[in-house]
Order: sequence, then C-alpha cells, then structure tokens
Amino acid sequence: MGNNYNKIAGIYDFLSRLVFQKSIINAQKFLLQHISPNSKILIAGGGTGWILEELSKIYNDGIEITYVEKSPQMIALSQQKNTQHNTIEFINKGVEEFSTEKKFDAIFTAFLFDNFQQQKIEFVFSKLNQFLKSNGLWLYADFMNDKNNSAWWQKFLLKTMYLFFKLTCNIETQKLVDMSSYFARNYSKISEEHFYHNFIKSVVYKKQENNYCFSKAISGD
Repeated sequence: MGNNYNKIAGIYDFLSRLVFQKSIINAQKFLLQHISPNSKILIAGGGTGWILEELSKIYNDGIEITYVEKSPQMIALSQQKNTQHNTIEFINKGVEEFSTEKKFDAIFTAFLFDNFQQQKIEFVFSKLNQFLKSNGLWLYADFMNDKNNSAWWQKFLLKTMYLFFKLTCNIETQKLVDMSSYFARNYSKISEEHFYHNFIKSVVYKKQENNYCFSKAISGD
C-alpha cells in the first residue's frame, strides 16, 4: 500500500524533530492562529495528531474537526490526544478516497502534497477545493524546492528524505511539486512565513467568492 506511514508512526515525530528541531511544528502552529472560533475544519493527512492538542490550546470548545488519515497507527495515536471539548471525527482513509457533503470553513494540509505525483495532486486539490466554503481558508505548509535558489544542502536533504520514505512508507513520488500555481487562480494569499532557512513554507490562502471549477482553471478553458 502506497503512502502509508504505519511502519514509522511511533517514531515519526521524533524523526522530524531530530532533523528539523521545531521548524515543522512552528510552521503548522503559525497556521492555527488564523482559525476562527466555532469553525468547521478538515485536517487532511493529520499524522500523529499533535496538531489537535495545539488547536485545543487556542480553542477548548466549539471547533468541529474532520480528521482524515490513511495510516491506522497514526489514527490510533491521534485518538489519544487531549482535544478538550472540541468535536473530532476520525476517518481512516486516504484523502484521495475521502468524500463528504460537508462544507468547511478551513482546510488544513501540512506536508500532504509532497507525497503525490502531479496527476494525483490535481485530483486531490480539485476534490478538497470543492469541500471549502467561499471565503474559506486553506492552511498550507510544505517543503520548498527552488531549482535556481535552493541551497545544495536543501536539495540533498530533500532527495535523502524521499529515498527514506520510499523505502519505509512506499510513497509514490520522488519529486516535490510546486503548489503555488494550483492556488494562483482561485485563492488570494493572506499570510506567508518561512522556516528552517527557507526550506519550509507556510501559507494562508483565502478562497475567492468567484471560485470556479479547478479542472477548467488548469486546462485554461
């Protein structure tokens, strides 16, 4: 099964902090401050669930979270977190298999799209876009890979990470896709912050009211 983090679920947070210290944590915490009270939030690819406790430190009640994660081990760890009085629905599926009639005030995708090949990125982005309300927020964090400006150590580290996760988690891609073009047509950038010497980027996007079908935006029709 591709893109499954079961084998390393128990040590995933340790590994990320060993390499990046608190940069991955801070990149995601930066996004949380933009969430409004009583929001309905979709967290796609939530991992071990530490983000749930951080969100509950900001709001201990009134937040409705749909938590989608493919790894059963990650789900099990997430269910152990203290979420105060917030409502959490845990869904053990890949985000590409997830479907809902709900509309969300915010979608949270941290280090999600770096798992996918471009064709699946287009499918997943289009699907998530449909779940987000007009004027809703897309909270995005991931690694950066600028072919012209990235330092040699960033390129080396990225290749090393992809090799490691290919061997341990069977992720489907070995290439980081620049997501900025996917947001360019239908989203306005509200806030942006960089971490770990510009290797990690966090961006808050706002969905425009005149948002139209993503597939048409990509094709140019």
